[in-house]
Amino acid sequence: MFESRCGIGCDSCERKEEVGCTGCLTMKKTFWGGECEVKTCCESKGLNHCGECEEFPCEMVSAMGVEMGFDPKPRLENCRKWAKEK
Repeated sequence: MFESRCGIGCDSCERKEEVGCTGCLTMKKTFWGGECEVKTCCESKGLNHCGECEEFPCEMVSAMGVEMGFDPKPRLENCRKWAKEK
């Protein structure tokens, strides 16, 4: 079962409560107030998550969070796993 559009494991996220995040599957606006391009992209294509996209892994989802020091590999692996579960 998928937990997010980009592969973040929301159920195990340590910051979820701290920042008041309800997850991109349910929230209309991001907790930081800006736009999440990955969320917007998936929703505009009618996809549950990036792993369902023909262009996966695109540059946008691959680079997401890297500038802040986050490793994209676990997220991308989650998307691959969720795509197989379909």
